[in-house]
Amino acid sequence: MAETFKKAALITSITKLTEDIYSMWIKEEDIVANAKPGQFLSLYCKSENRLLPRPISICELDKDNGLLRLVYRVVGKGTEEFSKYKVSDRIEVMGPLGNGFHLEGKKAILIGGGIGIPPMLELAKQLFCEKQIVLGYRDETFLNEEFKPYGQVYLSTEDGSAGTKGNVIDAIKANNIEGDIIFACGPTPMLRGVKAFALENDIKAQISMEERMACGIGACLACVCKSKEVDHHTHVNNKRICKEGPVFYAEEVEL
Repeated sequence: MAETFKKAALITSITKLTEDIYSMWIKEEDIVANAKPGQFLSLYCKSENRLLPRPISICELDKDNGLLRLVYRVVGKGTEEFSKYKVSDRIEVMGPLGNGFHLEGKKAILIGGGIGIPPMLELAKQLFCEKQIVLGYRDETFLNEEFKPYGQVYLSTEDGSAGTKGNVIDAIKANNIEGDIIFACGPTPMLRGVKAFALENDIKAQISMEERMACGIGACLACVCKSKEVDHHTHVNNKRICKEGPVFYAEEVEL
């Protein structure tokens, strides 16, 4: 893994995908060379009033050109600041951070929910097996067309405006989707449902957990989750999502 210190990345593109979701491409060759699907970057604000970095998952990698894509939702002052940057601006970033997905399986089910959808795109590109991709939204869809070259895509929406009405598990059942491994990223209630479904059907599952973070490098212990095994760092049944995760095998953690 690359050394974790701040670098000033060049913004090469920034576009608005929905009312509150933005796509940003940045150029930082060292980070891109070492990045893997499921890892994330810490982004630093220019404002001195916002000292803590914002963790954002890697959406896509273009290793030939040293480019990396971030897709994020504006939810506070930090991400609002990022949405106002322009091409040719520079942004301080740290990464790649965390542990990504292990590429395995012969017939995979990729599941993304909400802002957990972006990190599944690079995984879909790098995972060389049969793939069925299930994307869950509240209402307005984004990125779903970009998944189509990499597998069969199924949608679920809470309001029924696209795909199956309901959640991602409803879409899996409605379309009789089967696989020997699940990869998932999304809010905790979704991951809880994915874990239960995987256990019921005897399917291995890797889940990428979303959590508020502070330092992003495992020092502050602000983003721990309950684990079945005792962590060697804390000596309790906790794992640091930013360090040991964000990707875990579902049976390793409690949700």
